[in-house]
Amino acid sequence: MEQFRPRLCDAAQQMGLELSAAQQDKLLQYLALFARWNSAYNLSAIRDPQQMLERHIIDSLSVVNLCGEGAIIDVGSGGGLPGIPLAIMHPERPVTLLDSNGKKTRFLFQVATTLPLPNVQVVNERVEEFEPAQKFAAVVSRAFASVVDMVSGSEHLLAPGGRFYAMKGKLPEDELSALPKGIKVEQVHPLAVPGCDADRHLIVLGRDA
Repeated sequence: MEQFRPRLCDAAQQMGLELSAAQQDKLLQYLALFARWNSAYNLSAIRDPQQMLERHIIDSLSVVNLCGEGAIIDVGSGGGLPGIPLAIMHPERPVTLLDSNGKKTRFLFQVATTLPLPNVQVVNERVEEFEPAQKFAAVVSRAFASVVDMVSGSEHLLAPGGRFYAMKGKLPEDELSALPKGIKVEQVHPLAVPGCDADRHLIVLGRDA
């Protein structure tokens, strides 16, 4: 994966991110594990490591400084996106990766152990059934079906004053107009992802005061 280091560093620089050598190493190790486990564990429909770098890792890095502070949970984490890049970039933040698919959580545990990422906890449970000991300041999702489903399925995980962070492509106006009572859109960040021409947005939601 060493051949991808220049592209990773260039994309990070374009997004205003400084990657230490250790962070570069961990992101490339993650990419190598993702590529190796993908065929057996079906982590992604993308099979080419170059495309995995572009469409998964660089895409996830676009939100690493937009997801508030405090403990994070990545709901429906799948192959660890954006949770693993968040954990690598913010080693001081506790990051929980939640997924109901046992194969995917086995992969996530392997990543957290191999890199290693001591700030990561992996949970194999359905989001509706997970009852954490402490709630989260940030509930993040990249591939959840809809913003409405994300909020209704995971509101019990959100600490008072916490925020939802939903990564989406085109701005889903219809989904936002259907948000449940008591939930409001606080910010919408258009994301400039190097090498990606498609629309990307991060939607920040909170509870009404």
